[in-house]
Amino acid sequence: MGILYLVPTPVGNMEDMTLRAIRILREADLVLCEDTRTSGILLKHFDIHNHLMSHHKFNEHGTSAGIVERLKGGENVALISDAGTPGISDPGFFLAREAIAAGVTVQTLPGATAFVPALVSSGLPCDRFCFEGFLPQKKGRMSRLEALKDEQRTMIFYESPYRVVKLLEQMRDVFGPDRRVSCCREISKVHEESVRGTISEVITHFQATPPRGEFVVVVAGLENK
Repeated sequence: MGILYLVPTPVGNMEDMTLRAIRILREADLVLCEDTRTSGILLKHFDIHNHLMSHHKFNEHGTSAGIVERLKGGENVALISDAGTPGISDPGFFLAREAIAAGVTVQTLPGATAFVPALVSSGLPCDRFCFEGFLPQKKGRMSRLEALKDEQRTMIFYESPYRVVKLLEQMRDVFGPDRRVSCCREISKVHEESVRGTISEVITHFQATPPRGEFVVVVAGLENK
């Protein structure tokens, strides 16, 4: 049988690509990606000449069976997302599960992901944390936050610049205005920035300075009194 490799790619700076990741992408029989245009730029940058095949959240249920058959036939397949580690708020889980069920070896390379540097640089406790990723855009946002109201671990969320102020306002209503938060944007890029303070302070900042770039929002857990 072949091997399914889950390969992290840079979330910003191209220098974050590992030597092993470059080698696997060169040697694989097939590279799966979310967007062939985006990943084509990545492969060209590292002088990788390999076949790209689209594998994203809209087609993964339909394509996974055929990919598993190719793996069972001895082909090595590498899966990448547009940025970061596959499976972390990106496609990857379903294919990995199907490959494992078929007895295929699945290997995940260590590498770039957005939430770890945001957590470690937040100044909030990072010995215990929970990753929530993207909240539902509409229905279910408040109920999910309410369910986390008494969470004592540091919490990590992903959010777009268009909804980050709304998210902070909802957090203020549920967690209280004085809960500590760190909003990190454009991780590993030229304009990387972390805005830290109470939820109210950070809301005030972004009301004066419109948010730009993709965000990782790190929120302190409820203090155990």
